[in-house]
Amino acid sequence: MLLSALLFVAALPQEPPPVAPVKALKVTVLSTMLAGDPGRGIGEWGFAAVLEAEGRRLLIDTGARAETVHKNALELGIDLSTITEVVITHNHSDHTGGLLTLRRELAKKNPQALARVHVGKGILMRRLTADGREANGLLPLVPEFEKSGGKIIEYASPAELLPGVWLTGPVPRAHPERNWSGALRLQTPSGPAEDNLPEDSSIVVLTASGLVVVSGCGHAGIVNTLEYARKAIRAAPIHAAIGGFHLFAANDERLEWTAAKLKEMGIGHLLGAHCTGIEAVFRLREKAGLTRRTAVVGTVGSSFTLGAGLDPLELAR
Repeated sequence: MLLSALLFVAALPQEPPPVAPVKALKVTVLSTMLAGDPGRGIGEWGFAAVLEAEGRRLLIDTGARAETVHKNALELGIDLSTITEVVITHNHSDHTGGLLTLRRELAKKNPQALARVHVGKGILMRRLTADGREANGLLPLVPEFEKSGGKIIEYASPAELLPGVWLTGPVPRAHPERNWSGALRLQTPSGPAEDNLPEDSSIVVLTASGLVVVSGCGHAGIVNTLEYARKAIRAAPIHAAIGGFHLFAANDERLEWTAAKLKEMGIGHLLGAHCTGIEAVFRLREKAGLTRRTAVVGTVGSSFTLGAGLDPLELAR
């Protein structure tokens, strides 16, 4: 009887081992409005970044113009051809514009380069302008991308893409952070609705110092995104927030509220690129208790390295 009981206990499903925090991490901006150093990179209204965690890499967004990210990576000495995974945070063309060029050019060296695109559920729904034109920046690229052998994978909830690195999937809107224009009509199964970018997703990295979050535009709201990351991944301080957070048009009241929330979540570093806004970064720095070393305007080539902090390059130093 005892032996049977022991066998029964041994057969019970075991708790999955806890995921170890990422120990080596670097995020480098490849597309944003400003170039960080003379002679290296060009700016555009767009966003892209390459993330390396424990030697494994993924590309987050692909910039606006077809050639920008490809050329910037070459000038910065970053080889993208060994990266197979891409995250597209949302459908806007200033985040999808380089996808096909990158896939075609890098596939010449590695057929699997950028072959898998990870997205939040809903990104492939149609978005129409007032006069009926399609405005989804990713949708027209899908046939050619799939023809090249590429695959698009949708997620309705958080998913671990690399060890310790998650895609949030669609972010719940707990706070009324209105980070979209409302000009487009989302074509849902139940009829047209205001396009509030329901697919908006970010990357979350678990480290021993806290969470590192990389956002493309933060259309779901920076506070909504960071709070969801802490709820869905781990209730840890926000060690770093990197990327676009769509605060360039935010008024003083909104920025003060945002900064207070960031401070509550233990924000350690802020690299505000793309649509975050230059003035917004300065206001958040002041109100959240950050410094010139821990809160900077993102530039092409600027980076965050776990343990070393921010490298803003010459323009923002």
